[in-house]
Amino acid sequence: MSELVTGEAVALELRPARLPSRALSVLLDLAAAMVVYVVLTIALVASTASLDDAAQIAVSIATFVLVLVGGPIAVETLSHGRSLGKMACGLRVVRDDGGPIRFRHALVRGGIGVVEILMTFGVIACIASLVSARGRRLGDVFAGTLVVRERIPVARTAFLPPPPPWLAGKFSELDLSAVPDGLWLAIRQYLTRMQQLDPQVGRAMAERLASDLAARTGAPIPQGIPPAAYLAAVMQERQAREVRRAFANGSAAEGPGVGGLPASAVRPSGAPDSYGPPGWSAPAVTPPTAHVAEAAPAVSLGVPPSSLDVPPSAPPAEGERGSTESTGFVPPA
Repeated sequence: MSELVTGEAVALELRPARLPSRALSVLLDLAAAMVVYVVLTIALVASTASLDDAAQIAVSIATFVLVLVGGPIAVETLSHGRSLGKMACGLRVVRDDGGPIRFRHALVRGGIGVVEILMTFGVIACIASLVSARGRRLGDVFAGTLVVRERIPVARTAFLPPPPPWLAGKFSELDLSAVPDGLWLAIRQYLTRMQQLDPQVGRAMAERLASDLAARTGAPIPQGIPPAAYLAAVMQERQAREVRRAFANGSAAEGPGVGGLPASAVRPSGAPDSYGPPGWSAPAVTPPTAHVAEAAPAVSLGVPPSSLDVPPSAPPAEGERGSTESTGFVPPA
């Protein structure tokens, strides 16, 4: 991606076209121009048979210049940088600030293109495109233009697996302000593709990312937590903070699950944990208390909750809010 700054100081991220796609578009343009040139030459030879040899040569040269030089300039000017070959390859010529080109840009590109494409069979254009960081030839450099890709394949959003339920809320006090966006992107890419990696390679990547994340947050990785589970739990905590920041009411993005945990964090009983090594079992989630389950039928029959002889749950202490033992009291709906 190449960052272009417009006249309004807006940064545009565009993908410059490289040599293979540009060469294919030029070949398509030249093939179309040669077809038009041959057709016009046949028509002019038939219509100028009565002229002398000098006049026929002058007409042939004028036709060549008009079709192979003036044609691409007119097409790029009228189509705002999209010739036939560029339309087929999904390319477009734009200015350095991302705006559409005008006649002067197309004129400079076409005039220099005669030397670096037609006269040297594209050798100078290929060398200049390979040397340039954004794949520009000499015509683009002098005209202040850039060829970019318009059709970019959009990758499907991969599923981000939730962390184990026993880690929900464990990193709520972690400082994530010093973690850069590049590290978050690397962690997300690893979590979405960790099932496709070799176990040893995936374990090494998880350990490296976890150590980098712990160094950025200033808190060591808790003992007994696999690196992949640590990364998933911290990533979910970041997403939860983004949701609370986006919505003014601060409500959670998911409904309450078992024991007050998010619904996505609840793992069915007996399901394998994909974050730990083989043979490793995660701690079991503490289910809700028995008296709550017994009180649910009475509530469903219409008995008010106040008449139930159920002792209220004491709120967790300040030091126990992030522990895995505090499941909380969730009244039945």
